[in-house]
Order: sequence, then C-alpha cells, then structure tokens
Amino acid sequence: MDQEQLKQQIKQLAVERNALLMAHNYQRDEVQEIAEITGDSLALSMEAAKTDKDVIVFCGVHFMAESAAILAPEKTVLLPRVDAGCPMADMITADQLRQFKAEHPGATVVTYVNSTAAVKAESDICCTSSNAVNVARSLNADQLLMVPDRNLGRYIAKHVPEKECICWDGYCPTHDRLEVEKVKQAKTEHPEAPFVAHPECTPEILALADHICSTSGMYEYCRTNPAQKFIIGTEMGILWRLKKENPQKEFILPSKALICPNMKLTTLEDVLKCLQTMKPRIIVDEATREKAKLSLDRMLAVPRD
Repeated sequence: MDQEQLKQQIKQLAVERNALLMAHNYQRDEVQEIAEITGDSLALSMEAAKTDKDVIVFCGVHFMAESAAILAPEKTVLLPRVDAGCPMADMITADQLRQFKAEHPGATVVTYVNSTAAVKAESDICCTSSNAVNVARSLNADQLLMVPDRNLGRYIAKHVPEKECICWDGYCPTHDRLEVEKVKQAKTEHPEAPFVAHPECTPEILALADHICSTSGMYEYCRTNPAQKFIIGTEMGILWRLKKENPQKEFILPSKALICPNMKLTTLEDVLKCLQTMKPRIIVDEATREKAKLSLDRMLAVPRD
C-alpha cells in the first residue's frame, strides 16, 4: 500500500471512529499532512479537551498523550507508538521529585509540560516553553525548583533574576547536542538570516540567537518577519509547516543532529493500525490525573502577554 492509499484509509477510518488526528510539530512530514491539527504538546492537549470527537489519536510521544488524557478523561486517547518516549521526561521520577522537594522545603515546583503525569502530580504549577517566564513571575515565591529541563530553567533564571531558580539536571538530548560551531558556521554562511532558537537549547546556543521562542512562536516569528531566510534551532520536523506557510522563504537547519528519534517513530502504518485496533490507549489513574490537572490548571490561569 502506498502513502496515498494509507492516508485515504486513515482518514476514512478516522471518520468512522469519530476520531481527531493530531500531530506534534516534530512528527514526520507525512504524519503532519494527515493530521487535522498540528501544534506543540500543550496546544494539542487543549484542543483535545475541546473537541467533540470521541477518540483522540495523538501522534507524538508518551507524555503528550498523557496530558491529553489528563485534560480530556472522557475521551479515548490513543498513542500510535507506545514506545515513543521522551528522554528528558524520563530524567526525573515522582520519587526523585519528592526527594528534591524535601531538600528544598518551602520552594515552589515549576514543571515543564515535557514531563510524566506522575511528576506533574507532584508539582505546584506547570509551564511551557512559551509561557515559562510569565509563570515564574506570577508566583509568590522566592525559590523555584525547575524540573526537568536545566536549559529552560537557566533561561527562566536569566529573565527572572529576582527569584532563585534551582534546576534539575535534565535536558533534551536533541536540543542539547546542537553545537556552537555549527550555528556560527550557519550564521557566517547566511549573514542575512536571523537565528531562531528554542529555549531547550544550551545557554551558549541561546547567546547566539536573534530570537528565542517555542515552536508556536517560531511559526509566528517567521511568518511576520520580513527576512527571507531563517536559521532554525529546533527539531527538523518544524520545517514542514514553516515551508508550507512560507513557501517564498528559506529555512536552514544548522545541524543534521537536530532530529528526535522518538518523534520519528510514528509512521502512517502505525496510525492506521492504531485506528483499526483502538490501541494503545493511554489512561492516567484518577488520583494522579486530578493532581496533575491542578498543576496544568494553575498554569492556564496565568495571564498571557
């Protein structure tokens, strides 16, 4: 069966199942093409909570499908590849977070949405890469425990110097391996191109950036900026939508290392099988879900810019 036949079968079965197909910005191009909605992890979860469809097919990684199940417990949430995990999310467990809190009594835990439901349940509030600074500023606390991403934590600390940010030593392997020399080379070869970086990158990389933002922020920045070339400092999957929305512009990836193996696991065949079998289903136990949802709700209550 070729790709077009697969796509047609998937779309037909999605209608029969009353299913919403969602894909993260880092998914394979062909998976993003069949999705009704593409976006970052939290935006997709919020869309899942709003939909009137019975089934959510979340083409992403495990913690993202968990977030959808937390916000939309009445829906059937399917993850086409149950082995699609997130190394950063796995760098801290609920037990480790409890120990971290015990070592810093009175501190407020700010947890990146790139985390497991169990870790969210042990947190005071969540944040995304787009609202992290606003979340930190909103808190009536002098000491913040930033988990699990040390790079996002350092980025927040730089912008909220009035608070002490203690960072857990987790990181995204994909963003963390972007090398300074690769970025400098791209900037030398394309001096007219702004370098746009994701805050999951290291501080050394962010210091070279002309603009720092989330993936959703990158779409907006590249669409509204008059530049005709952009150097993109995040996972390569974002290029599909950037090129689709800006066909007259050029997007340069500074390194071939900017690829997430977990995000690339999901294939069209996996999506079709998932709809055929209605498995694997992601379920969060109710006690964990209720506590995790509190940390997400607190984040959603923070005013946006």
